[in-house]
Amino acid sequence: MTALAQILTARIMAQGPMPLSDYMAECLLHPQHGYYTTRPPFGVEGDFTTAPEISQMFGELLGLCLAQAWLDQGAPVPFTLAEVGPGRGTLMADILRATRAVPGFHGGMRLRLVEASPRLRALQAQTLQGYAPEWVQIADLQGPLYLVANEFFDALPIRQFQRSGAAWRERLVGLGPDGLTLGLGPVLPVPELTHRLTDTTEGQIVETCPQAPAIAAQIAARLIPGLALILDYGGWHSLGDTFQALRAHAPVDPFATPGEADLTAHVDFEPLTGACAHAYTTQGALLTALGIEARSARLAQRLTGAALQSHLAATRRLTSPAEMGTLFKVLALFPHGAPQPPGFPDA
Repeated sequence: MTALAQILTARIMAQGPMPLSDYMAECLLHPQHGYYTTRPPFGVEGDFTTAPEISQMFGELLGLCLAQAWLDQGAPVPFTLAEVGPGRGTLMADILRATRAVPGFHGGMRLRLVEASPRLRALQAQTLQGYAPEWVQIADLQGPLYLVANEFFDALPIRQFQRSGAAWRERLVGLGPDGLTLGLGPVLPVPELTHRLTDTTEGQIVETCPQAPAIAAQIAARLIPGLALILDYGGWHSLGDTFQALRAHAPVDPFATPGEADLTAHVDFEPLTGACAHAYTTQGALLTALGIEARSARLAQRLTGAALQSHLAATRRLTSPAEMGTLFKVLALFPHGAPQPPGFPDA
């Protein structure tokens, strides 16, 4: 039993079962035993690999998308270039490299990062030295704002509700014979899910993420003008159990070793749109529209042997429907009346 499992077990014994959102928050961000506060989660030595770690092309193309939107909106200065959940800083480093030649872009930007983990802040500082990043809260971001959030929303704590007649039972983390496990709370009405009674059946599960719409709304309020690119695995209109844990790049029991595995859930993009204009597509479609095939071909000219095969495999991994291409979606938020962001289908 991990140290965090002991803490959570004692809490449940004293207070009763907890919402899944509380369990996720403790597992990921506990000050002493949380997953993100105790280990580097990314890359070969971590538990998962994100798109920026797969190929530089991912960040380069997103950077040029942001820069073109900035130009299309009149090149406002000063402006904020921001990333929430920047990982090791790899994505932002690629964005900055790709936009160096855009006239006025670097001179007018204020680089801001939103990161809760002291360990990751230190890595970001190393990766982005020379660019003078500042670490802030989302509420401290200033517009005009051009922002990217890659695999950020999937780690926000979720709640799960199981349909029971014309009401719901929340799935709660409690204690079973073998330790921590999921159970069901009492049958209760859930006002925010009343509309889901029309498209669900008995026993089906709907997930909600209380923080996500509020965070998206904070970002949207600062797009004056601006553009936010939100990339993650998920879909439109949540249905089903997508809660999962990864350790050493493989799925594991999310209740077996609290604090030692990454916990995530698929993102429901629908509640993130708010009052903004928005566009929505798959990662593969966006990268293809932004020119990844031509960029890949240019990079391939300098490669041979194993390096070439690795590069071509990375391109496929980012874009192929059999890999990340359709599983990962992209939501663009931008002001009403602004030009459609590059790479997105017309509304």
